[in-house]
Amino acid sequence: MKKALLIIDMQAMPFVWKSYGGKSLYQEARLIANTRLLIEKARKNASPIFYIMYTETTGPRSVDQPLWQIIDPIAPEPHDSLVIKYHADSFHETNLNALLRNHAIEGLVVCGIQTEYCVDTTVKSAYSHGYKVELASDCHSTYDSEEWTAEQIVLHHNNTLKHFASIVRSDEIQY
Repeated sequence: MKKALLIIDMQAMPFVWKSYGGKSLYQEARLIANTRLLIEKARKNASPIFYIMYTETTGPRSVDQPLWQIIDPIAPEPHDSLVIKYHADSFHETNLNALLRNHAIEGLVVCGIQTEYCVDTTVKSAYSHGYKVELASDCHSTYDSEEWTAEQIVLHHNNTLKHFASIVRSDEIQY
């Protein structure tokens, strides 16, 4: 089965939000390190990599703005695909499904931000589109909410998303 890596919303904004009085991402360093590991594994096996980029029509997260860019430690290479999205679902009103079908992709490895929004929605949508999904259990993140800590949110989603995806640690994922 041919797999691809989906890296969801690993753009500058979530990583610098704390500098503007916002919250810090849960286990940010681990998230970056594990994303790099998944990229390395995908490249070693010539598996396509798709960078999903949350985009707004205006403002700091509009196309080509500094906070819209993918963070340097995991920057895409010229042959990687960038998919611009305006919704939580990486498939909704994007060309992602067509790109995956053109590459004959059957399986997806999913990582990124934000666990309870774009990661959750994309995992469920990928499942509904017929893909075999693996969620990297230690490679998605979020912020503390008013009700739950970020750790609780991540653990909750690793538990509930097992109905739509295999929940696998980054070091155990194979392409």
